[in-house]
Amino acid sequence: MWFASGLLAPVVAVFPVQTPASLPGGGSHGGGAVTGGDGGFGGSPDELLDPWVWGVVYTGFIVQALALGALFVRYARERRGHLRRGRVGTLPDSPTGAARRQSAAAVVVLAVLPAVTHLLWAAGGTAGPNPARSATQDLNSRLNDTGYVLFAALAAAGALMLGYGRGRRVPLLLPLAAAWTGSAALACWGGWMMLTGITADAGGPMPPSPLLSVTYAVQMIVGMLVAVAGAHFFAEREAARCG
Repeated sequence: MWFASGLLAPVVAVFPVQTPASLPGGGSHGGGAVTGGDGGFGGSPDELLDPWVWGVVYTGFIVQALALGALFVRYARERRGHLRRGRVGTLPDSPTGAARRQSAAAVVVLAVLPAVTHLLWAAGGTAGPNPARSATQDLNSRLNDTGYVLFAALAAAGALMLGYGRGRRVPLLLPLAAAWTGSAALACWGGWMMLTGITADAGGPMPPSPLLSVTYAVQMIVGMLVAVAGAHFFAEREAARCG
């Protein structure tokens, strides 16, 4: 479910914003988690299918995401609801507290690179991608990059709150949901973009640049680090309840 969340979250967050802008696709420099780009969908929608087809496809993804999310929330409430009850300030002292804080600090530090890089691209910057990729940047690609900034911020904020107990009166569910969604989106799409970059033709018209590859590699590391820390967090709470 974590992988499904990561793959579908950018579609849910970005595509509804792209649709009112009446820009159904267009190439991007590699950040195309939604509608085309060279993020694994094989080119822009204009080159493959009519725009309305992409609207139907991605609307279907959104419906799928909402349905899966509703079912998962119900399952989690019934089977694992005790793990997310309470507030951040009520978390008990833990023997792994130091490791949790170190992990949170690492997440925040590492998340700076993808957040800043995607923010630069979202603002229209051309540093990083090769000239051919930069030339294909449009509003859609910038919206995609804005989504990555959001997910990096969610992952870092969730890790920071859980690791350091920030926001003591905040319901525990909020940082858990932020860390879950942010880390899943970063890891899944970072991994996918890395894979497409590795398998891309080095002599092709738009090979991945070093900064592009590093950005998605760090993005994937951030997401996986949060996921591992979260798994330990849940296991520790379950053990404390059963013990």
